[in-house]
Amino acid sequence: MSRAGHARIGWEVVVGIETHVQLSTASKMFSGASTAFGAAPNVNACAVDLALPGVLPVPNRGAIERALAFGLAIGGTINRESVFARKNYFYPDLPKGYQISQYERPIVTGGALSIASDDGERSIRLTRAHLEEDAGKSLHEGLPQEAEAAVGRDGSGIDLNRAGTPLLEIVSEPDLRSAAEAAAYARRLHAFVTWIGICDGNLQEGSFRCDANVSVRREGAPLGTRCEIKNLNSFRFLELAIDYEARRQIELIEDGGSVRQETRLYDAGRNETRPMRSKEDAQDYRYFPDPDLPPLAIDEDWIERVRTSLPELPDAVRARLVTEHGITHYDAQQLTASRELAEYYERAAAALPAHDAAGFKLVANWVLGEFSAARNRDDVPIERAPVAPALLADILRHVTDGTISVSAAKTLFNEMWNAALRGATAGNVIGIVSGLVETGSATASTSSSVDAMIESLGLRQVSDVGELEALVDAVIAAQSAVVAEFRGGREKAFNALVGQVMKASRGKANPGRVSALLKAKLERSG
Repeated sequence: MSRAGHARIGWEVVVGIETHVQLSTASKMFSGASTAFGAAPNVNACAVDLALPGVLPVPNRGAIERALAFGLAIGGTINRESVFARKNYFYPDLPKGYQISQYERPIVTGGALSIASDDGERSIRLTRAHLEEDAGKSLHEGLPQEAEAAVGRDGSGIDLNRAGTPLLEIVSEPDLRSAAEAAAYARRLHAFVTWIGICDGNLQEGSFRCDANVSVRREGAPLGTRCEIKNLNSFRFLELAIDYEARRQIELIEDGGSVRQETRLYDAGRNETRPMRSKEDAQDYRYFPDPDLPPLAIDEDWIERVRTSLPELPDAVRARLVTEHGITHYDAQQLTASRELAEYYERAAAALPAHDAAGFKLVANWVLGEFSAARNRDDVPIERAPVAPALLADILRHVTDGTISVSAAKTLFNEMWNAALRGATAGNVIGIVSGLVETGSATASTSSSVDAMIESLGLRQVSDVGELEALVDAVIAAQSAVVAEFRGGREKAFNALVGQVMKASRGKANPGRVSALLKAKLERSG
């Protein structure tokens, strides 16, 4: 890749993404076998998954409804009649010798998903979304002891637990023009399917896997020959793989060669793609309607029931937060990165007494700042955050009413977070417990706990006028040179005097009231 730095000039990268989304059902696409992850090899493979003689597949209603939910949410067309087909190919981990999928008549066609790009918001068209079952998995290392004894240390095994697991394959149009855009699309799609609750989105367990179809062309030329990069289960690897493959194809063409249509694998250790097999076309799979499964008929009542069960979608939530809460588009975008984060913010905002733009902005800043930093640091899921939304709102209420400073609030938040994380129940942390309040508004329980913690840690601000006046008078008397500088027109001297008062109060003085008192006294005595 010697010319990677300049080879893109005059070239355009074209990417389409095929995403396999594992649907969040308890049982498989055509059988009652469990989809639970982590079982011993082949424990969750039943006679239907293996296509043993005499068995018949039965479609999973929950999987169908999740596919309908996706189609409605992305504005696609729900095909009132779709067909399950047999996709024929022969791999060791495909026990039937075919995969039940959909080809000519998928359950969903069309639709779009928006992404943020360098050119602003872009709409990426979707070709289709179809239901299918997963294959099993070939194991080349890490075999169970008894299997290794049978096949040897260098042997391979087949785990059919995944065989029959319900998938929704989502295919985009070749609308993406860079590896970065492809990664942005994958992230947005991942957030979307988890938002509407059809997939748990677990990348490590293979619940969300992407195949990238990559081609290059001279600007304005017809589409080039594409190569498919299989099974990318990391957004970072997706971006790196596409970048490498685009450079490889450009260099190949510029050296006088031609791109061969094929399936490739990405080697993360070497940061390169390598050939896996020639890329099959549809005719190679010999699709035909599955004789054991009649056409899938979807009526209007079924569609409407699914439509009414959909949550408010991310775009709608973003627009509402901007309009009703007065927060910025950027903040709204960040807060709706996941449904759980958006719900946490809204519950905290609802629990704050002041429902105004300043209050909403304060909550947004804390949710995106202190809360997200603590959660990421300790790897805590939002739904199990040690500081519940109402508790955060009560901390912020004490900031807005002047009881504590922002700095003290950060100390308080971290003390409460860590105390709950440790499971502390007594001593100087006043028994703050994880998830103290799970409702949308603060209660006397949260307030008393926060107040007790403030007192225990000595965080209460000094706001008493008499006490502050004494501090201000002492500083004015002791800092006559700085006072003279201020009266001589040096504005920075005023900040120095405020700092001295704060220091004298050991950081507990209310800075707003200190500034007002100091200014009034200096003006009177000037």
